[in-house]
This record gives sequence, C-alpha cells and structure tokens, in this order.
Amino acid sequence: MITLQNAQNALKTVYLEALSNQLNTQVDPVFNMVKQSSTDVYGRNIIKLVPYGINGGIGAGDEDGALPTSQNSKYLNFTTSLKNLYGTIEITDKAIRASENDEGAFVNLLTAEMDGLLQSSKFNLSRMFYGDGTGILAKTITAIDSSGKNMTVNNATAFAEGMLLDFYMSDVLDADMTGVEVIKIDRANKKIYLSKVSASFTTTNISKYTVCVQGSKDRELTGLGAIFGTSATLYGVSRADYPFLMPYTLSKTSAETFDEMFIQKMIDRVEARSNYQPNVILCGGDVIYDVMTTLAGYAKNLDSTNLVGGFTSVLFCGIPVLRNRFETENNMMLLNTDQFTLHQLCDWEWLTHNGGSILKQKEGYASYSATLVKYADLICNRPNAQALITNL
Repeated sequence: MITLQNAQNALKTVYLEALSNQLNTQVDPVFNMVKQSSTDVYGRNIIKLVPYGINGGIGAGDEDGALPTSQNSKYLNFTTSLKNLYGTIEITDKAIRASENDEGAFVNLLTAEMDGLLQSSKFNLSRMFYGDGTGILAKTITAIDSSGKNMTVNNATAFAEGMLLDFYMSDVLDADMTGVEVIKIDRANKKIYLSKVSASFTTTNISKYTVCVQGSKDRELTGLGAIFGTSATLYGVSRADYPFLMPYTLSKTSAETFDEMFIQKMIDRVEARSNYQPNVILCGGDVIYDVMTTLAGYAKNLDSTNLVGGFTSVLFCGIPVLRNRFETENNMMLLNTDQFTLHQLCDWEWLTHNGGSILKQKEGYASYSATLVKYADLICNRPNAQALITNL
C-alpha cells in the first residue's frame, strides 16, 4: 500500500541521485564545463584567495652575481554570498490516495512531478548562468496592454509558460503583481500573457517596471552577465584598482570583416593579455550560423565534438562553438571555463522539516510539497581571460 512515508522514501532514495546528477551534468553545455567544489565556503559566504600577476622573484644575472630578489605572488580575497537555489514540487492528497493501491500509478505520478521539476530547474539554472545575478528577465518592457493582460519585452527567451513572476516599480515590489503566472508566450512578437495586472501596470509607468522570477530579485547566481557588466566592484573588489577583473570587450567596426581571421585575432588578444586561451566560443543571436557558414567554406564536413551532458558542438580550431539561447543580440563570448568554479555548501538535497520529513502539508490545502535545495555561487578567477565581442 502506498503511503506518504513511501513517497518520502522514494524521493530520498530513488529520485534524489538521478535529479542531482542531471542538474550537475545536463543543464547547459557551457555550465556543464564548470567545475564544482565545496572548498572556500565559510558560513554563508564564499571567500576565495585568488592569485593575480606573476611571481616577481624571477630574473637573469651574472654567474657570480646576486640572485634575484625574492617576491611573493600577489593574492586577492574574492567574497560573495551563497545563493539559495530552490525547486519545489506539489502532490495533492487526492492523487496520493487515488494511487495508494496501484504502485504503477504512484510511480507515474512521482516521475511526472520529477520530470517537471527537472526541466524547470535546468531552464532556470541555465538562465542564471548567463544572467547578472539581479534576476531581471528582460532589459526592457517595450509595451503594456493592461486590458489584454500582456506585455511586450525586448527578449522573451528567459520566460516560460507556468513561470511565476514578481514585478517591481521603481525598484519597489508591486504588491498587486507578486506571483504573477505566465499564461502563454507569443515568441514571434515577444509578447508575454499574464494571469493578472495591477492598476499601476500601465503605459505611463512602463519605464519604471522590471520583472523577475518570484522571490529572486538580486538573489541569483553571479553569472556571465555580472562578469561582463559595468559594476564598480566584482566579488567585493574594485575593478578600477585591479584591471584583471575587467574582461576584454570590443565592438566590431564596419570596416572589419567577421571571418575566421577575425575570430583567431580575438582569441590571440585574450591569450596575450591573460596568458589563457579560450576553450569555448559562445554565440548570441545568429552569429553561430555565420561561423558555421565560414567554416563550411573551407571543409566539406564541419568538425564536431561531443560535450558533457550529451551535447554536440562544431569546432573552430579545436574550440567548441555553441549558441547562447538566452541572447538575441549578435555578439560572441570567448570563455575559459577552467577559470570558473561553482562553490557550494552541499550538493542538491531535499529540504527537511520536523522529524526529517521531506513532504510537508501546504497550510490550508489538501496537498504536500517537497523542496530541492542547493546553496552555491559562481566565481571566475580570471575575468580578463574572458572576452565579449559585440556588433557582429
């Protein structure tokens, strides 16, 4: 007979390992390249000692002359807080009772819930990896239709049906627009249909509004958007004082031709300024198709490789070329993923309640919820080994 305890045991012993493995290795082809570590975690923070520059105790001299003066390597403390990553499922009491004498139906019930949790978690982890930590899903809301309960945004790729949103006006949470569900998406016209809108959500206030995933504002992973951002500090350190915290950025001019020579030139520039060569080329918009067209002009068959998580990529001089599905602008990132680490307090675990229970009754409702949790954040040791090329 299926009971609530059976369900908890299945979540703990059967589903957790499979969920954890897939969220660690099958989220995104670039995210999968990032190593994970439990080192450098102190309480609620990550404090990482990062070397920069080179050891100064190097030199040449006479055979009987003085040896080079010793000089220690330079270090900085990178500091960031552990971000709280959650994923929640909900099972109704009715569904559990309906399958209590049918193990097959019960397995199908849990499997369907786990699949839904897995897909939504993959989507949001990948989105966070490319984001800037603010949780803002669109740079601009370009139009608002209050009567039709929809908005038009500059980029709809970060939205998904069923997502719950919080809306902020002038950086203050709009109390009437919390937990707003995305009903449907017109991706061709970048239009998001919502479950409700507030009286303040009008064309007059359009420039004042920002939208985030529920409860996530300024609480997401310090992703690529933060690395390439314009903030005065990164990981608690002033960018102006330490130029190696600045990635290489370039806007291609109309006089420059985007071809294989241009890409190689950018790779060489990154290596010259950081001593590290990019190991992945990440393309926004339609740039990846331009790269593939260029490569196809030199070979009948494009070279490709298999990446962690079952992903496949074409190669440019042995470097995987991938598409950033959350970026519609025509740009290109040159990344060295060896310089990134996802520091975590622990791997994915079920949040437990009194007595160690995983499933908890939702107060006032005949349903139970379970929450998957991970405490982590992303740190890049060498921001200057990363590059962003725009206007392609």
